[in-house]
Amino acid sequence: MISVLIVEDEELTAEANRLYVERMTGFQVAGVARSGGEALRFLRRRPADLVLLDLYLPDMHGLDVCRALRAAGVFCDVIAVTSARDLSVVRSAVSVGVVQYLLKPFTFAVLSEKLRRYEEFRSSVDGSGEVSGQGEVDRALSTLRGTTGGPLPKGMTGPTLEAVAGELRKAPGGVSAQSVGAAIGVSRVTARRYLEHLVGTGSVRRVPQYGGLGRPELLYQVM
Repeated sequence: MISVLIVEDEELTAEANRLYVERMTGFQVAGVARSGGEALRFLRRRPADLVLLDLYLPDMHGLDVCRALRAAGVFCDVIAVTSARDLSVVRSAVSVGVVQYLLKPFTFAVLSEKLRRYEEFRSSVDGSGEVSGQGEVDRALSTLRGTTGGPLPKGMTGPTLEAVAGELRKAPGGVSAQSVGAAIGVSRVTARRYLEHLVGTGSVRRVPQYGGLGRPELLYQVM
């Protein structure tokens, strides 16, 4: 069982991430910390295998949390979670031992793929002994660094998918394609295509809403 500490200052996001991790077989939530200082105190008392670490915390930057952990001799693995798209931040994250980088907003399908790849990586390097050669090392690292989620269908883009996912995260009770389209500046048809793609990945479900005459309105809800 892989233990995960979630470090996130936004209450709704922290709870969503906790529920996401708890849905994953083979993973358990070790705890939830709302600041960098709380995360450091937690990990000095109780080690975790993996930290799901927001980089922008109220008291310190997530990369400073990583540096403090290394200085204290705490060598857990870290998945950085952030909306930052600055390549210098990505470069700094790698330099302090971040094993994966997850951009907000994300769906359960994206996080689960990251966690599964991490699980496969741990399994491939578990135990002692020597590797058979360069190929075995390369395979282990490619498992960890592999592309998440595969290619999108033709005509779909990553930024738009991220924007749609962001609107879903804002509406835990469900949101319509019309509302998503209006919020991000695309047509209802386009929004619905992205929403249906997320349904197909298993991270979103359709919820019919009744209340008026005629056919019920379809809402989309993060699972």
